[in-house]
Amino acid sequence: MDKERAGIQSVEVGFLLLEGLTRARGPLMLRDLAASAGMSAAKAHRYLVSFQRLGLVVQDSRTAHYDLGPAALKLGLASLSRLDAVRMARERMPGLMQAIGHTLALAVWGNRGPTIVHWEESHQAVTANLRLGDVMPLLSSATGRCFAAHMARETIEPLLQEELAQAARVRRTDLPTTPAAVEALLAETRERGSARVVDTLLPGIVAFCAPVFDADGHLVLGITTLGSVATFDPEWGGAIDTPLRAAAAQLSSDLGAGCA
Repeated sequence: MDKERAGIQSVEVGFLLLEGLTRARGPLMLRDLAASAGMSAAKAHRYLVSFQRLGLVVQDSRTAHYDLGPAALKLGLASLSRLDAVRMARERMPGLMQAIGHTLALAVWGNRGPTIVHWEESHQAVTANLRLGDVMPLLSSATGRCFAAHMARETIEPLLQEELAQAARVRRTDLPTTPAAVEALLAETRERGSARVVDTLLPGIVAFCAPVFDADGHLVLGITTLGSVATFDPEWGGAIDTPLRAAAAQLSSDLGAGCA
């Protein structure tokens, strides 16, 4: 029994490097990544060579910094897709697509923010360079605003401060640039039951995102729809917002929200 449970220690040691990249806010230098795993740079480098061959890690040829690779993304997305909430949401996407008629996406909270884990494009093509695994900004995307409005403040605070500083630095007039303005925006999002952006993240694009909650009242995912301003109803309570919120509310109910 002991032999069967012994495992392979080198795999467990190497995983510390992947864990370090997962916790990091961005790519890391070799010395910093090694330090996060509690090992020497030489030892870390040997593991990273193998991880690169497997696609779990990539190294920027310009900066020499390391980050998680495409194989790590595939593993993460596969794991997320097996969550009941995501699975249930994906099963309902065709019906919602028929009701709304526009591109839909599902997002969950990842280690770097709201992350796209599923994407279904409608016949009404929209120019949106979004991909699975993309992390959405909190202030300029409907998905981000939805998560910012319902996540614990300590969870979003570091990301929020970064985006506030950037918005102020480039003097964007279409985004909140003060804590008070952010609070007003998030309060409106909670009151309306969905988040909306018009021409803020992508030119000529409107998007809504509605929250889905679990039995404990925690936000588990956001359902986002987006389309061109030429064909997409941008009104609160309109032809897009209403069925989207209804679908999110029904999924929340099926997950046990409001039953406690």
